[in-house]
Amino acid sequence: MAGRHHSARFAAACSERAVGNLESLDRSSDAAGWFGHELGRSLLDAPEGYRRMSPLHHVRGIDVPMPILHSEDDLRCPVEQADALFAAVRLLGRPVEHWRFPEESHGMSRDGSPRHRVQRAQIILDFVGRHLGGRRPEEVPAG
Repeated sequence: MAGRHHSARFAAACSERAVGNLESLDRSSDAAGWFGHELGRSLLDAPEGYRRMSPLHHVRGIDVPMPILHSEDDLRCPVEQADALFAAVRLLGRPVEHWRFPEESHGMSRDGSPRHRVQRAQIILDFVGRHLGGRRPEEVPAG
């Protein structure tokens, strides 16, 4: 379609603990200011660059099914990053799901509670099964 910014090779996407808006992230992250160091310009000096690099700026190009998974206690990428991306994709009427994990931090997929790590894997497997075909593997009994 005209105006799309991706190739047709992607059938789906998955967003986890991600940045949606570099402008607000630079003001709310526990790593605020680091982005300016990495990018060579601060948000105050180059807000248009931060906007241009933000997924929210390109949200009209997101036209594949996408789950958004985010931890509510993520200080690196606060949950408002996921909330904003979800709202924008949903307002466009695109297929999107939003999963928030309470009492989890940025590293939830590696060191979060076992219950949430299992739930995360199940969400992704179910999503892939529903949107990309195939079926979810049978659950293996514990022990």
